[in-house]
Amino acid sequence: QVQLVESGGGLVQTGGSLRLSCAASGRTFSNYAMGWFRQAPGKEREFVAAISRSGRSPPYADSVKGRFNISRDNAKNTLYLQMTNLKPEDTAVYYCAASGYGSATMSRFFDFWGQGTQVTVSS
Repeated sequence: QVQLVESGGGLVQTGGSLRLSCAASGRTFSNYAMGWFRQAPGKEREFVAAISRSGRSPPYADSVKGRFNISRDNAKNTLYLQMTNLKPEDTAVYYCAASGYGSATMSRFFDFWGQGTQVTVSS
């Protein structure tokens, strides 16, 4: 089992920035590909960004490309999502997830999920 705890969400104005963190515990963090997903009210959960075990990132979701950056610190067992130039449409609950695959972007390939952290962007 991998336990994931997100933090760093909050209320921010349009154009602002936030950095989300996801602390992992349990099994060896570096053995897992990691991802960020989000779910807005009334919408399905969607992929945001991912990072492989080796630190490579597949293409970001088009909606966040150029504004968000995913990174990981294996020594700290922590995943990050730096979000800049935030827009009201970025408002959602953000989830981190761990995949036993070397690299993954689809939610069905992620085995462990955090409880989520709320991000609200005011206009």
